[in-house]
Order: sequence, then C-alpha cells, then structure tokens
Amino acid sequence: MKTLNRYVGREVFYAVLLIFVALLALFALFDLIHELGNVGKDGYTLGRALFFVGLSLPGHMYELMPTAALIGTLFAIAQLVGNSEYTVMRTSGASLTQITGAILRVGIPLAVATFLAGEYFAPPAERLAQQVRIQAQDQATRIVAQQFQSGFWFRQQLPLSSFVNIKSVVDDSGGTKLIGIRVYEFDSDLRLKALRVADTGTFVNDGRWLLKNVQTTELSPEGAKMTRADKFTWETVLKPSLLTVYQVAPEKLEMTSLYDNIRVLGSNQQKTSRFEIALWNKIFYPAAVLVMMVLALPFAYFQRRAGGAGSRIFAGTMIGLVYFLLSRLFSYLGVINDWPPLFSAAFPVAAFVVFAAGMLWWLERR
Repeated sequence: MKTLNRYVGREVFYAVLLIFVALLALFALFDLIHELGNVGKDGYTLGRALFFVGLSLPGHMYELMPTAALIGTLFAIAQLVGNSEYTVMRTSGASLTQITGAILRVGIPLAVATFLAGEYFAPPAERLAQQVRIQAQDQATRIVAQQFQSGFWFRQQLPLSSFVNIKSVVDDSGGTKLIGIRVYEFDSDLRLKALRVADTGTFVNDGRWLLKNVQTTELSPEGAKMTRADKFTWETVLKPSLLTVYQVAPEKLEMTSLYDNIRVLGSNQQKTSRFEIALWNKIFYPAAVLVMMVLALPFAYFQRRAGGAGSRIFAGTMIGLVYFLLSRLFSYLGVINDWPPLFSAAFPVAAFVVFAAGMLWWLERR
C-alpha cells in the first residue's frame, strides 16, 4: 500500500505542479499586458511594470492553488483511468478510501503552502506593488506615504509641512472614510506647531476633508493651548484616489491586520462584516485545496471515455470557477444582508464538501 500511495501521490503532485506553473505564467502574462498600457505615463517605466507583475505573483499563487489542485488531480487520475491503472488498483484490493487518502497526503502540504502564501507572502507583496504603482503619483502630488502597523503615514509639503497618521481607511456608502486621524503640523523651521486629532474624516471636495470630534493642541512660546470642536475642515492635497491605491483589499490582508481592522472599526461603531468574512475566508480557503482534490476523483473517473486532456482541463476549470464565484457571491451577500460572517465564509466550502462526499459515495456504490 505504501508503494501505491507514493505512486499516486507522485503522479498527482507532478500534475498539480505543472498546471500551477502554467496558470501562474498565464496570469503573469495577463498582468504584464495590462501594465504595458500604463508604461510611459507619469514616469511609469517598463522596469516598474515588470516589478509590479513580479510582486503580484504571491497573490496569484494563493488564489490559483485550489484551481491548480483540482485540474492537476483531475488530469492525473484521468490518466490512471485511461491507462487502466486505476482499474488494476481497484481489482488488487485498493479501496476508494485508500486512493483518496493517497491524494490527501499530497493535498495537506499544498494546503499548508497556500495558507503560508496568503498569510506571509501575498499581503506584503501586494502593499509593495501598490507603492510601486503609485510612486509617480506621489511625486506629482508631493506626498510621501508608507503603511505600518500603526496605520498609514503621509508626509506633505503643501499647504503646510505636516505628517499625517491615519489608523484605518474604509469604504462607507461608496465613499472613503478615514478613522483615527492625527495631523502633526510644523513651521518653516520644522518645529511642531500643532497637533490635531480626529475620530473620523470624510471627503468633501478637492483639497477638503471634514473631520469630526476634533481635538487641537497648538504650541507656541507662551505654552500649549487645547481646543475641541465637533467638526473641522481640513485642507490637504490628500485625495481618496491615493488612499484607495494604498488600501489593500480585505481579502488580501493577513489575519493579524484583519483582526486589527475589526477591532478598530468595532470600537468606532463601524460595520465590520466584510473584514470578519475575509478573516473566516482566510481560515477556510486552504481547506478548499483538499476539497477540490477529492472532488476531482469522481469527475476524473467519469471522463475516462469522454475526450482527452482538453476536456478534463475544461471540466476542472469550470468546477473551480463555480467555487470561486460561489465564494465571492456569498461574501458579497453576507456583507449586504448582514449574514453571520462564519456562515458566509463556510457555506461554499461546506457545500462542496457535501457534494464531493456524495459523488464519492455514489461512485463507490456503482
């Protein structure tokens, strides 16, 4: 049985690896074609475009692994069925459960690799990719920006020399809302002139943000003066378009950042469902690799007399697409209808688990 496990695992692993590399190269090519349209604009060079494409690869690795696992397993098992090796295995005493176990031995390391890619490699690469893309715009607006664990930090020279810290940026009814704002204003000698702290800020028009619940501390040779105001109009060259580019989508954040956003938004009575759903999706998404590999087994068996490799890859792509669309659909519906985040994230995986188990049970009964 160990020999059988190694043989089936090797065939599945090589097929998954081949499909994974092919899909990764295909999506990188699509990204490059898209970025070539921006080359030459605002100082965006070909080198930056290639760098951006390279930084997008970890995110694609995370997103494509379940589909690659499905298509690769489908292809490998279909080859075994087509060469009558699968029939020999079954007639020699190998049960469907044992073959499924051999497949899962390969799937578990792939699921772990998917989790690591989505948690430790894709989020920082995505942030750096956004910074590469916006660098020319930063130079045009004379803003220097960076994201840290403490939030977004901006330095602007106009209309005043100041450093700005924004704890979080969220979408609110189609607009951009700032949460936890600190503005450090300096005079021409780079001495701290004022510190302005606000709970939230909403965009009014070009150059103006409306800050709410503002506390201002003004420093002068005579001492410090503190004032409070319910509202304050903040004049700045900062635009929502810049913040949108720097803001990484919740689905691409690591779990620690998602938890921090949930905590910050919750403390400010803001809606957290999108971030909670993204957090649960991060937990369940690696399991999709295992589910897809198990689901490929009955479909590969059904394909033994129908078509060649092209039809198997097409069938696998369609199944993967259905899962992807179902997962996104429930995420969006969960945000719109305030469904429990755990249900919105877990239902697509649970539905495919039930479907795969039912297909395996039906195949075993035949």
